[in-house]
Amino acid sequence: MSVVVVGSFNIDHVWQSDTLPAPGATLTGRYHTGPGGKGFNQAIAARRAGAQATFICALGNDAGAHIARNLAETDGLQLLAHCCDNIPTGTAGIFVGADGRNSIVIGPGANAELRPAHLDGADSHLRHAQVLLTQLEISSASVQHALTLARADGARTVLNPAPANAETSAALLALADVITPNETEFSALLHRHTTLAMPADRVATASDEALHLACRALHPGGTVVITLGAAGCFVSHGENLHGDSASHYRLPAQPARVVDTTGAGDAFNGALCAAWAQQPARALAEHLTFASRYAARACENFGAALAMPRMSAVEAA
Repeated sequence: MSVVVVGSFNIDHVWQSDTLPAPGATLTGRYHTGPGGKGFNQAIAARRAGAQATFICALGNDAGAHIARNLAETDGLQLLAHCCDNIPTGTAGIFVGADGRNSIVIGPGANAELRPAHLDGADSHLRHAQVLLTQLEISSASVQHALTLARADGARTVLNPAPANAETSAALLALADVITPNETEFSALLHRHTTLAMPADRVATASDEALHLACRALHPGGTVVITLGAAGCFVSHGENLHGDSASHYRLPAQPARVVDTTGAGDAFNGALCAAWAQQPARALAEHLTFASRYAARACENFGAALAMPRMSAVEAA
């Protein structure tokens, strides 16, 4: 039932205001801080969704690292961290509007120091994972190495290709059984890796046939799950349907009383991998439905890692 997440940890600095700040604007709002980073959020989500989970990362030797270690211990998340004595733990500045939408600026800090050689020290964890999940807030070389090590012993591999401006290659994408871009990331990947073009604001309303064609051009051998926020998600399979009966389909979003979407995508990815690891024989559509329900509950809480719901809350809802 093990999920291994390789990725970033950040200390989030969050400002909430009625609107997101425009260039040159000064707004009054509310501030809080807490643990985040796409990798850590996803690892906490996987753990709270019921899977045994390991998180591999790089941390500074500072208060941020202390927060990461304490929360991981509290949640029963195994944390394997490369310690950077002279580089701070990663940070993120997050602005959240009244409608729950957000804008984020990241300072990588120690996250940028996680090298492929550091992953060799965690080789046994990567090779024995049932599902590996990674993102692009660490170096693409490290992401590619993690995917390679995990696939060597048959782990299922999931790549969340975020942020949208991160470096990617065809070889890196090919190592993922499933990629999970949002609209912005999907549009950027199409522009970078294919001759097709699809503006981000038109992805959700494109026809299923057009999306499936674009997904096959982008990731010929694997599955693409495009997360579409309130519009749910679109799924396109290559040769492996992962237990599904259709080569492509849409799933609706689950209803939520949204207060903050900051960790919604991370909740979705972590829960998807937790469900897949725990019930590998079930159809992917079932796991995606659970992931959508889990992400909906995360949107009802403020924050990132701390907003990831526990199974009792998901089941109660």
